[in-house]
Amino acid sequence: MHLEPQLIVELCLLGLGTGFLAGLLGIGGGMIMVPFISFMLSGRGVSADLTVKMAIATSMATILFTSLSSVRAHHRRGAVRWDIVRGLAPGIVSGGLAASLGVFALVKGSALAIFFGLFVGFSAIRMFLDRKPSPSRQLPGTAGLLTVGGLIGFLCGLVAAGGAFVSVPFMTRCNVNIRNAVATSAALGFPVALANVVGYVISGQSAVQLPVGSLGYIWLPALALIAACSVLTAPLGVRAAHALPVQGLKRVFASLLMVLAASMLYKGLAS
Repeated sequence: MHLEPQLIVELCLLGLGTGFLAGLLGIGGGMIMVPFISFMLSGRGVSADLTVKMAIATSMATILFTSLSSVRAHHRRGAVRWDIVRGLAPGIVSGGLAASLGVFALVKGSALAIFFGLFVGFSAIRMFLDRKPSPSRQLPGTAGLLTVGGLIGFLCGLVAAGGAFVSVPFMTRCNVNIRNAVATSAALGFPVALANVVGYVISGQSAVQLPVGSLGYIWLPALALIAACSVLTAPLGVRAAHALPVQGLKRVFASLLMVLAASMLYKGLAS
């Protein structure tokens, strides 16, 4: 597929924007990229079924790069809770593989969208209201973290999200500082993306009528441009995250979750 100058500019701008958000809020940017990439592919003759699958896979693949860039900046500030990463990562990998190797293609999209909209909206309202968690509430043990990690990986594989919309509210509810939660979520984005990308490449081998430059369901030209630009702005987002007051960061993240929830609910109910 030939990349005309306008498409190159659009992909670069998308990469710059999602890279900044990845650093600021610990998100991978997939929920933002999927609609844009779907629109770009459909405008170039790719079938409706393939545009969604390729947008999800390509968006998830870019998280590999945005995660590395933002977590490096967070790590320099000592903000990443690596003990939490080690506890959640095994479950994340297992859940991601279970989703991306075929389950995501079987789940009815409208029902999934409604469920996610309600779940994310509930999390956003709780964070926006800033209700203080019980001082005695702590992170669960090994089995609990493994279970939560599996849920995060599975959900992310279905919607190409980096996991922050689940992991950040979970960690803050367990009395993890919001800045540590955002930084740790950025670190978790890598195993989330890696497990799901492997699944998308394998499950896409049997797909037909894929555009030129595809690896399974991944659109490589878009991946290259978005990733190259996103790594430039992710450190800027990290700097902004550490400069904002904690309450302000919570409200920014909650506002983003509310927009996401409304969008998911609309899509689900309209289907």
